[in-house]
Amino acid sequence: MNTIPLSNLAFSFIPVILVIFIMFHWSLKITDSMIAMARMVIQLLAIGYALNWIFAVETPFIILLLLSFMLIVASSIALRPINDRKAVKYSHAFVAIALGSGLTLAFIIIFVLEANPWYKADTIIPLAGMIFASAMNTVSITAERFTNEIIHTSCGIKAREQAFKAGLNPLFNTLLAVGLVTLPGMMTGQIFSGVSPLIAVRYQIVVMCMITGGAGLSSAIFLHIAYKQSATKTMS
Repeated sequence: MNTIPLSNLAFSFIPVILVIFIMFHWSLKITDSMIAMARMVIQLLAIGYALNWIFAVETPFIILLLLSFMLIVASSIALRPINDRKAVKYSHAFVAIALGSGLTLAFIIIFVLEANPWYKADTIIPLAGMIFASAMNTVSITAERFTNEIIHTSCGIKAREQAFKAGLNPLFNTLLAVGLVTLPGMMTGQIFSGVSPLIAVRYQIVVMCMITGGAGLSSAIFLHIAYKQSATKTMS
């Protein structure tokens, strides 16, 4: 694939600048949007340099350290929309994403992709990023929905069911749309790199199963912990 010149890369910001301009014109707050864009650029540049070094070193300790850092950040961001932090705790999100997504990732790496060694950086890090991000978003939706439901209903089971359904909806909408409305990023990247579309499809199926299963399990674990906590508070 051809390297994108810096001048062409600069052009990619134009659509985003137009969105921010519309926000400003409509008297909406643009500070958060500009900070988000700046962070995106800085974070991607930093990870680009970091991955060059990690790919060269590629030791189990470094890989596990990076995965732990990704889990910590994902767990923290997952609870960002929650106003009542007494209802849910950071540790709940961390345990849920670590177990649900971590075990799913390990299963895919060992039994499906048969990566050798398992800590192969160019395999596990991109997959970990996809599965942790999906779990982060799903747990965020379920956590927000659960806290809202538990306030308006005395039935914890009902709140758990509604929250789980809300979290799963975007996942299954994505499954319904893939291939018809959208070509996912990994598949598109492989096709750009010259890989046969039929081979790229196999990898994309693995990825879609991984992120759906990992995110769904993370959400279920989170809701199980949150439900147990709310039930204990009710009893006391």
